[in-house]
Amino acid sequence: MVHRFGEICVNAICVYATSAPASRGLAWMAHRPAGRIHLHHKRKPSVNPHTGTRTATKPKDEPPTLDRTTFGHRLRSARKRFGWTLAQLAERSGVSITTISRAERGQLALGYENFTALGRALEMDMNAMFAGAGVKPAQLDGPVVTRAGKGVVYRGLSIAYEFLGTTAAGKQMSPIVGTVHARRIHGPEDFVRHAGEEFAYVLSGEIEVHFDNGEVLHMARGDSLYFDSRLGHAYISVSRQLARIVGMTIGESRHMQSAREGEARKAPVPAKPAARKTVKAKAPVSRKGA
Repeated sequence: MVHRFGEICVNAICVYATSAPASRGLAWMAHRPAGRIHLHHKRKPSVNPHTGTRTATKPKDEPPTLDRTTFGHRLRSARKRFGWTLAQLAERSGVSITTISRAERGQLALGYENFTALGRALEMDMNAMFAGAGVKPAQLDGPVVTRAGKGVVYRGLSIAYEFLGTTAAGKQMSPIVGTVHARRIHGPEDFVRHAGEEFAYVLSGEIEVHFDNGEVLHMARGDSLYFDSRLGHAYISVSRQLARIVGMTIGESRHMQSAREGEARKAPVPAKPAARKTVKAKAPVSRKGA
């Protein structure tokens, strides 16, 4: 807002500090009595008229974040409870010794495949691994509410995961709100594989979902995807802003496992080729006098 000569601005209230009739050249003040207060704004301006800078806004509450160091301490404590060495945990989880060691020291962010594999090996569900500080998950005996922005955030290799419902232990589903910060596929190591099934719904932005069989799916706001998560997959943001998704994973249930094993048993077993009989040639019979 442009201020005029003789106008004093105090908290968006402009006081015309005139003590004498308006002089020639200030005809705009002639109809305003001295000392009258005029309000130019019905609401507080977002820009300070004197400095040109925006007024400070109250910062929003940030969601609780599980940093790498805290996660590393939990991982190490869980391993120590079993009395396992790094090599023993690596053998049971399929995660390399180097990766586990760096994760325990807070030097490495784990991808989804690795922390789920370590969770299974250490008999820890996602809730115990990613619950907020000082929160001990309990069995699901009633509705669990996660208020807006109150999930626990862990920044993985390609996605920043906000884990929801972390106070319920032993639940079958693992819901998350994810911000996809990966922009491209660097190599085969970017593809994630884990038992069970996966669901993703795009809240904002656009993503590409790459599969290790060469298939690529482009998804925009409102699109959703459901697939067998044993197939290697990777998410990347392709919109100007980082895409946000709602994701859900579920481990392979006993029914799913039984059905898969049942199908394997029904599959016809290829017949073995008949063994060839080796017939030994008889030695020629010598005839006397021949």
